[in-house]
Amino acid sequence: TLRKPISQSSMADWASKNLNMHTQGIFRRRISISNMLSWNGGSIKKPMLITSNRTIKKEACEMFKLVQSYMGDRQSRMDRNHVALVTVTKCWSMQGLRDELYIQLIRQTTDNMCYRSLAWGWELMAISLAFFSPSPKFQSYLEGYIYRHLDSDEKIAQHIKELVDLKNKKITKSRKKRKQNTEDEGLPISTYAKYCYRKLHKVAITGGKKGLRKPTAEEITHARNAILTPSLFGSSLEEIMLRQQDLYPGNKLPWVQTQLSQQVLALGGEQTEGIFRIPGDIDEVNALKLQVDQWRIPNSLSDPNIPASLLKLWYRELEEPVIPQQFYQECISNYENPDAAVAVVQLLPELNRLVLCYLIHFLQIFAQPSNVGRTKMDVNNLAMVMAPNCLRCQSDDPRVIFENTRKEMSFLRMLIVHLDTSFIKGLV
Repeated sequence: TLRKPISQSSMADWASKNLNMHTQGIFRRRISISNMLSWNGGSIKKPMLITSNRTIKKEACEMFKLVQSYMGDRQSRMDRNHVALVTVTKCWSMQGLRDELYIQLIRQTTDNMCYRSLAWGWELMAISLAFFSPSPKFQSYLEGYIYRHLDSDEKIAQHIKELVDLKNKKITKSRKKRKQNTEDEGLPISTYAKYCYRKLHKVAITGGKKGLRKPTAEEITHARNAILTPSLFGSSLEEIMLRQQDLYPGNKLPWVQTQLSQQVLALGGEQTEGIFRIPGDIDEVNALKLQVDQWRIPNSLSDPNIPASLLKLWYRELEEPVIPQQFYQECISNYENPDAAVAVVQLLPELNRLVLCYLIHFLQIFAQPSNVGRTKMDVNNLAMVMAPNCLRCQSDDPRVIFENTRKEMSFLRMLIVHLDTSFIKGLV
């Protein structure tokens, strides 16, 4: 369900307090907020947002040129993929530039008469959201802007036509030029907006790309492709199964789940101290994530903590947890009752039940005494690190979260100890 966005008046109020009002002409007249937030074919001499940071002030003006280059509104020697890489890397490295990029994109996708340019602006916003979130202060404004474009294709087409007609009355243009401005190029704007809306909510929680390695060209391409091709990470189980239908039509379980689990075991994870507790190198995990999303498992893996960390990430990032939200209360109510805990599993939708049983069967391997001696990860430790990836408490109350965390761990412990998963052997 979509949350109700902030009102138009609240957005206007935010803009009046945070925009770094520009001036024009020899008398330095202030530009209105509506003009500040409308497409601009020229350059800017100062940032869109108020800042006292000198580096940000300089970089913001250069970044505006990059945004125009990506959207095809300014000539550049770089190809668009490289322009995106330079832009994203700047903002990923300098947190103070992130809100500036998003407000620049809002400006350049407002009252834009060229549909292709408009679509490319939204595309750059979608790519950027794969790497970093806006600040909490700016998130509501960006969310409100995106929300207003979720179902706006007819309005946008009509608005572009009106803008073009208005301009053509003032300036005579060639037919070729008029056709270029109004012709449809790229995806419907609502497609970008829906993707950005989902991505914004996810990145606000996950925080975007982590690690020390800067974004790569391959990651930029992957982020662009994800607009139309859902990632194996952050999607629903149903979407993931639908996506693998062509490659693995006979599989009952998500390929990503079984492959990563088998990799952990193949690399001796059940004999590795601190498995699932000690995180793998974040840059290596990111690199593996990129390959897995392209249905590839590299042969060069040597540290079981890498696939183990990515496996936890996959469970944690599922759009809906393995144990759906409607069963949450029943789980934490039966955290001390083995029979009732097992009974909850039988009530789950078939796909969720199979995915959960596969996970429990996998954890039962690590819970064997012969392995615990090596891993130092007994059933309590396994339940502690895995429970947050299977159950999600919806409360904002710290006391409720704290109390439920203990119950979530206990519930998962009951399943590891008491759930019969023998039927899952050999299932893929």
